[in-house]
Amino acid sequence: MTALATTTTSHAQSSTFAGMAGTWSGPGTVTLDDGSSERIRCRSTYKVIGASMEMALTCASDAYRFNLQAAVVSAGGEVSGTWSETSRNIGGTIQGRGAGGSFQVIAQAAGFAANISLKTTGNKQQIALRADSVFRAANISLSK
Repeated sequence: MTALATTTTSHAQSSTFAGMAGTWSGPGTVTLDDGSSERIRCRSTYKVIGASMEMALTCASDAYRFNLQAAVVSAGGEVSGTWSETSRNIGGTIQGRGAGGSFQVIAQAAGFAANISLKTTGNKQQIALRADSVFRAANISLSK
């Protein structure tokens, strides 16, 4: 079992999603359509297997919550896959570019589009989401 775990870990570390596997948590802010802003606490889990990654990100404040899930695959610097936001029952596609823990993608669904920037450096991660809907933006700082 240990040999298998070691092999999987080293293969994951050499992938596009190197260094992302595991559980992350930290603070952030969300900006709503009316311009109001809420402090949020976030927790994210990444499962990396070769050129694929599954992500579950939950962020909440006293008055606001979102649960984002995504499954993406990387090939030749391109990232594509699907996403869903379970508390609002919305989902769609993700497309963009990324390598070495740094990604620029667009998440789309009917009537919704968001630009997402994610950068991982060591045990720190920055996530910035920008949208043109009731949910305008989120800035999140996570660490392992």
